[in-house]
Amino acid sequence: MPDSAARRNDLYPQYMAISIDQKEKTGLVRQLGLFDTTMIIIGIVIGSGIFLTTGLMARGIPSATLILLAWLFGGLHALAGALTYGELGAAMPRAGGQYVYLREAYGPFCGFLFGWVSFTMYLTGIIAALGVGFAEYAGYFIPALGMTNVFYETEIALPGRTFPYALSAGHLTALVLVLLLTVVNYRGVTFSKYITNVSSVIKIAALGLFILFGLWTGSTQPIDFRINAQGIDFGQLVVAFGVALIAVSWAFAGWEEVTFVAGEVRDPGRNLPRALFMGTACVTVVYLLVNFIYLKALPVGEMAGIVRVGEAAANVLFGETGAVLLSAAVVVSIVGALNASILVGPRVYFAMARDGLFFRRAGSVHPRFRTPGPAVVFQAAWACVLTLSGTFEDLITFVTFANLMLWIAGAAAVFTLRRKRPDLPRPYRAWGYPVVPLLFIAGSAGILANMLFETPVESIAGLALTALGIPAYLYLRRRPAKGH
Repeated sequence: MPDSAARRNDLYPQYMAISIDQKEKTGLVRQLGLFDTTMIIIGIVIGSGIFLTTGLMARGIPSATLILLAWLFGGLHALAGALTYGELGAAMPRAGGQYVYLREAYGPFCGFLFGWVSFTMYLTGIIAALGVGFAEYAGYFIPALGMTNVFYETEIALPGRTFPYALSAGHLTALVLVLLLTVVNYRGVTFSKYITNVSSVIKIAALGLFILFGLWTGSTQPIDFRINAQGIDFGQLVVAFGVALIAVSWAFAGWEEVTFVAGEVRDPGRNLPRALFMGTACVTVVYLLVNFIYLKALPVGEMAGIVRVGEAAANVLFGETGAVLLSAAVVVSIVGALNASILVGPRVYFAMARDGLFFRRAGSVHPRFRTPGPAVVFQAAWACVLTLSGTFEDLITFVTFANLMLWIAGAAAVFTLRRKRPDLPRPYRAWGYPVVPLLFIAGSAGILANMLFETPVESIAGLALTALGIPAYLYLRRRPAKGH
């Protein structure tokens, strides 16, 4: 690999061309370094999942060993994906990330479907779920702002099934936070990246202290590592493990979103693959250690069904003061993840609009703030609708289904582009190719198949929304693309 950016531009002229294109045509500026990029990954991934999902997992797999194995699988799965996506990001470092990769690999329709799913379910769904997750913990400090302060309840009747719905103060709290951070990201990248960097450092420090003190304290009970201490039917246990992987996939989701801002990363051929590897590896280690501390603090039977499991474990280990401090760190963590998610998403809609496949207005850059301002606004509008639509658990299931579909499509593009574009300069090639990308695809497909059986309503809804992208594409393609 070349030793400097200047040397790389000599060897790979497209980097210079892309740099000029970003400045003259899109108006976006390459201002994110390796640290910024790595912090975006950590900031997005470590959000609410690690603090809210282990208790939900314990309901189905009451086994410390299986819980840790589920988190290990999720980490290795994410790492395989990061090693795969690094090749795509280094070869095509443009705003829009995976939208660009799928467009180049399979044509504009597949690229559009990615953007459609991202807008209707995935990226906006992540924002909504993080907002509701924030409200869950905000209610710890101010109950009047939490999800338990319900204003309105009803039931929605559909053929064959009835769904309860409740509107709470927590939904409104989440809505306000989403709108505030949208304003921050509308007004510029610099302040937004500082929020992400600072919140990421705080959350890593807080989790590091939680892990160190948790390992050091002796006021815990021995962990029961028997795989099936309760004698659950083996088939039922396998199915429950698959369901647990849905929650794990949510907790690891977002590492690929850094590719959406590739058009604003300095020296992307070098920094993107490194950031993807370092970010996902760091998160994997942290997640495993945090869950080990949870299991030291609480027997699996006691944590089963607890949503704020991080708070419960801290309370056992360190008392009420420790629980308060960890809950404060969780709030900071979620704010950072939400801010980073709001930052990266609009770059996808911006790239689509430039190709004439989204609202034309979304393809413009704010003349003063140098951000895709209209795209930021469109994202916020739909994310607010999703925020009001359900609970944290409902939202993460919905988001994870969309996420897995997109992961499979993106990883498959590595194989297609190697065959279709063998001449494409690749400063980084996927480590372990073709085995690692294939394992990533197989793992994603396995979890997706399990979701179709175990959460059919959310899965069918996801497929239906995806299918609606077909008429939307047929309509939009008739309009002339906005001139670059």
